[in-house]
Parts: sequence; C-alpha cells; structure tokens
Amino acid sequence: MYLMSIILVIGPWQWVIIGLAIILLFGGKKIPELMKGLGSGIKEFKDASKDDSSEDKKE
Repeated sequence: MYLMSIILVIGPWQWVIIGLAIILLFGGKKIPELMKGLGSGIKEFKDASKDDSSEDKKE
C-alpha cells in the first residue's frame, strides 16, 4: 500500500531522472540483459503459481 502511494507521487520528470541514473549505473548494453532476466523471472513465477493452483484443484 505504501509503495503504491510512493509510485503515484513520483512525477514524469522524476521517472526520467531515475531512468538516466539507471543507464549511468549499469550502462546501455547491460539494461537489455537485466530486463531479459527480470522477464524470465516473472514468467517462472507465474508458471510456478499456476502449477500450485492446479495441484490444489486436483486434491
């Protein structure tokens, strides 16, 4: 709940500054690798949660 209120308070210029800071810290070549890893992690999490819910229905 607290995180959602922080996200709503941050304006577009703050997001631009955060994005530039990330680019400066990680470099332009590293960001696609980070996003790929994040996407695969989310996909694995969704698959695992689907497996858990299907196992619960079988029982």
